[in-house]
Amino acid sequence: MATPSHNAFPRSPNPSTRSYDSSSVSSATSPRPPSQYLNSLMNTGARPSATHQPQPLGIPTLPPVSQAAFQSYTPVAASSVKRAYRQRRKDPSCDACRERKVKCDATETTSCSECSSRNVKCQFTKETNRRMSSIKQVQDLEKQLERLKRENSSLKRMLSERDGQMDVDVDNVEPSPLQLPEIRSEPKRRRRVAPLHDPSRARSQMRKYSKGLLKAPAPCRQPFVATVFDPPRPPLPSKTIAEKLLRAYYGAVHIMMPILHWPTLQHDVDELYQGSNLQRVPSSWLSMFFAVLGVGSLFSDDLDRTNRAGELLEASRSLTDPWNNDFTLDNARTLFLLSLALNELNLKSAAWSWLGSAVRCAQDMDLHLETGIRSRVEADMRRRVWWAMYILDRTLSLELGRPFVIDDADCDVSLPEPCDDHYLQTDGPIHPLNANPLTHYLHVVIDVVRCYSALRKALSMQVVAPTRLATFDAHFIACQRAFPAACDPQSDLPIAPHILMPLTYLLSTRLLLHRHNLAPTCPPETRKSAIDQCTITAMDTAGLIGRTSATLADTATALLTTHIFRCTLFLLLAGRYEAASTCIRALSSIGARRDVATPCGRFLSFFLTTLTSKRAELASYLPRSGPHGFAHTALPGATAVQESLIRDEELLIYVSADLQAGPESSWVWAGAESEASVISAKPAGGGLLMAENRTGLSAEEMQDWGDWDGLFARIKGLASPQTLPPIKIEHAPSVPRSNTSGPGSSGNSPAPGAGSGPRNAERISIANII
Repeated sequence: MATPSHNAFPRSPNPSTRSYDSSSVSSATSPRPPSQYLNSLMNTGARPSATHQPQPLGIPTLPPVSQAAFQSYTPVAASSVKRAYRQRRKDPSCDACRERKVKCDATETTSCSECSSRNVKCQFTKETNRRMSSIKQVQDLEKQLERLKRENSSLKRMLSERDGQMDVDVDNVEPSPLQLPEIRSEPKRRRRVAPLHDPSRARSQMRKYSKGLLKAPAPCRQPFVATVFDPPRPPLPSKTIAEKLLRAYYGAVHIMMPILHWPTLQHDVDELYQGSNLQRVPSSWLSMFFAVLGVGSLFSDDLDRTNRAGELLEASRSLTDPWNNDFTLDNARTLFLLSLALNELNLKSAAWSWLGSAVRCAQDMDLHLETGIRSRVEADMRRRVWWAMYILDRTLSLELGRPFVIDDADCDVSLPEPCDDHYLQTDGPIHPLNANPLTHYLHVVIDVVRCYSALRKALSMQVVAPTRLATFDAHFIACQRAFPAACDPQSDLPIAPHILMPLTYLLSTRLLLHRHNLAPTCPPETRKSAIDQCTITAMDTAGLIGRTSATLADTATALLTTHIFRCTLFLLLAGRYEAASTCIRALSSIGARRDVATPCGRFLSFFLTTLTSKRAELASYLPRSGPHGFAHTALPGATAVQESLIRDEELLIYVSADLQAGPESSWVWAGAESEASVISAKPAGGGLLMAENRTGLSAEEMQDWGDWDGLFARIKGLASPQTLPPIKIEHAPSVPRSNTSGPGSSGNSPAPGAGSGPRNAERISIANII
């Protein structure tokens, strides 16, 4: 019998050859009993002498493949077969053993001992060696197919666990358990290469002779000479306007993403307005300052905020060197802020493009790695800039259905210091005695978006399993505990509007997760559960909005606006009109502050029209769907209408909204490739000041849907039970009755006064059914 060590040469992959087990080799001089022969023929897997091939590391040993054999055949049936006089060998020898006329002990996976000892290939190519019965061929094919399926599934599972490093289709593979990061846990550190001896001499030579060939890591680079890039400086806004825009930026952006050391920024701004020569100010810092003012203008209460923001952002862009090859931290901040502003202006594709430049700039400066920066302020600012890019990358990619720019496997950076930048000094943070050292929400947002990698893997499956949904929900509950107690949906405490902005990351993530199971590939009960879970998240959102102590307009982001829009769709579909009215009031207060609000209102108007039409159609149809002859004397039940609405395929497409933007998650565009384009293409470009570019709507389309007050009135009317159309009552044909009708009664009408009582109406219905 061949041992694993004999497998020096694998079997030949000739497609016309067959592989056989050595246990089936029999001698013509010593035939086996017929029962043993037929039992082996019908169930060849039960072979105790078969050798086991050693498995590679990490791959579990596969179960025996004998389970796929013909199990319906039994030794009882085989024992009744008449014994053959002479039995032909059904497992012939390989070519080498056949020539030498020796016994061949080759198996399906190992070469025979004769070929192994002679260092030749063990192969079956002779025509006489391929003669076998059809049953044996089918058995071998089934065994090989089952074995390959199991090995393939095992290998796919292993590859899928390597953080998506290889593109493998794992649709039919059992998903591996989720590994979500712990709350406030540090990312896994990567090992660095350590030298064996002191490399100081080689280091000095490398710095001298490697110029133009490579860049040293960021903390080891020599100061570079600034290139000749001296664009004209745009005029500064007045200091009063600048301070107002800085306050707006601080209340809307810095409280979530503190990428600036605020005391240092205030000091630099004071020096900027005290001086008179802007040419001495570095263009990288001045570009970053204009970007900060531009983002702050988007969250101000000025009437011309959008035009002013466009001018400030254009000034920032004009001060950015497109051919820069040596970046600073201010360059990375500028690119990030431009991407953030474009996202708030509803130019998401442009924002995604600028974010890619920001990430590449940060990676060139090694912001994704921990470096030996001596200053605690600079080291923590590098971490905050990187984590802010990480948050925007995860959020924007998930919103657009695009791949992530940042790969977790490439990152080796710690979490920022758990304190505000006001308490961060060069030697380390200084914690106050009677004050909370941490007032921003960067860490809680990081806790939410760190699960996006696992979330993306879950969304790549056609159906997110209930076990995975439960795992994510448990993680979301743990993330919610890090927020203030007022953020609990069960609480009745008032909430400051700025707290809703970081909380939106959590609520939006949960809704997007459950919304994935609305796809037609999911079972009906799974789709119903997805609607219920999305409605629960929408109800929680409406409850939080109802407890805000002030308007959301000053701090509302594009993410919050879009999330409220999604919640409104599910609330309308589920018939929660009061909560939907709360969301409409919130969107109305945001209004023109966010450019995405107008497209949201136009889509909601269309959805309301479609929902009202289908609701009226169902209300008029459902009463006529009963048994023939049934007299419908009342409107259909609200439950029946509601159940029919949530099963309507057209409404499910509309309520999924931007889920149809993803090329892999959408299903409404199936077959649209062959359709001729009926919409004329509009010219691209136009800058930030054109409302058509920011909203995607023409001037007519911005007005054709009405306004927010009209939407609120329509929802209020939809919630009224009188909105259902009157149903024409069709009387059933006359039925013989036991009592005698009066002289004034018709032949198909009950006695006077009988139609008004419910008991008599029930009696008529029973008679009609009989």
